[in-house]
Amino acid sequence: MASVANPIHGVTASGSKATASAALAVRIRVSPWSTIDTPEARHAWDALAQCAAEPNPFHESWYLLPALRALDPQGSVSILRVEADGDLIGLLPVRHERSYYGRPIPQLCGWIHGNCFLGCPLVATGLEKAFWRALLDWADREGGASLFLHLSTLPLEGPLHAALKDVLAEQDRLAGLVFREERALLASSLSPQDYFVESLSGKKRKELRRQFARLSELGEVRFERSRNDTGLTSWIEQFLALEHSGWKGTAGSALASHQATMQLFKEALHGAAQNGKLERLTLNLGGEPIAMLVNFLTAPGAYSYKTAFDERYSRYSPGVLVQRENLDLLADPQIEWCDSCAAADHPMIDHIWRERRAVGRISIAIGGKLRRAVFGFLLRMELKHNPTGL
Repeated sequence: MASVANPIHGVTASGSKATASAALAVRIRVSPWSTIDTPEARHAWDALAQCAAEPNPFHESWYLLPALRALDPQGSVSILRVEADGDLIGLLPVRHERSYYGRPIPQLCGWIHGNCFLGCPLVATGLEKAFWRALLDWADREGGASLFLHLSTLPLEGPLHAALKDVLAEQDRLAGLVFREERALLASSLSPQDYFVESLSGKKRKELRRQFARLSELGEVRFERSRNDTGLTSWIEQFLALEHSGWKGTAGSALASHQATMQLFKEALHGAAQNGKLERLTLNLGGEPIAMLVNFLTAPGAYSYKTAFDERYSRYSPGVLVQRENLDLLADPQIEWCDSCAAADHPMIDHIWRERRAVGRISIAIGGKLRRAVFGFLLRMELKHNPTGL
């Protein structure tokens, strides 16, 4: 069984904020999210995002604060900030939950929501291990009634995951990968046209050309791409109306179906534009949008956040046509990859984007021997008596 981590008074770190031999004084601040909605706090937060080991737009200030204002007005979420020598080196929204996926099992977790597609913390490059040690030490001391720490939608490759595995091993701390999936990723050195040719069969490409020709018979077809805020307010309203007009509106899952998600979408897109991280694609027919797409640009990566299309024109595959245009991301020298944010085995994007990104949920032991023993039992039950570890 894992032992309790010792309190951190200093760590060895490397990277942009410290040399390999420097000892950093690390401390954690955990505050109600409303207390860091200030210009000073956002300035440090935005600086952290610029040097993060792995980009996560959903935990940047321009997205997370609107999400919290819209979805957590009661203030149940706290912001955990790790500081080293006074500099912000890590940030994660956290909450104590009384249930675990519908079961009455208390947990301490990273906070995500239905429109948050990545749960990894923002951590300064080179200080990943320092962050994980500090987080786990805090969870040991402040776990309350929670039986374990649960982190959802984490990338299962990259520096954050590698550092977490190393810290868990050095502390002999039990953890389990309780869920794993792979979602479509765009990452290639090919040109947009060459990638398109290699991704789709000649028969499918011919069918798309036919559909485009037939669509053009109905009116002028034009693609528009924008990375600024010109006309953004009206564009947002068009997107919300377009999405709500289809099956999502009927099912009550469209952004405009709920005031909170509509508010989040509006604030987040304006915030992304102000920070130079928004890209919009529009497929217009006769001057009216029939397919729309939102990307968040977080170099060296990007995230394909939302798409919508007019279902009256579904026979012409407007969603696929706008995704074909989206392949131009491959020509952007600042963008190395784009996460689809789509569910695994998505019926459309999986056939166009050939690469995959693995993400998963990880549960981690915290606290003393008794709590860890209970967690070990629960983990074995969840994994059917066959814990896989990490």
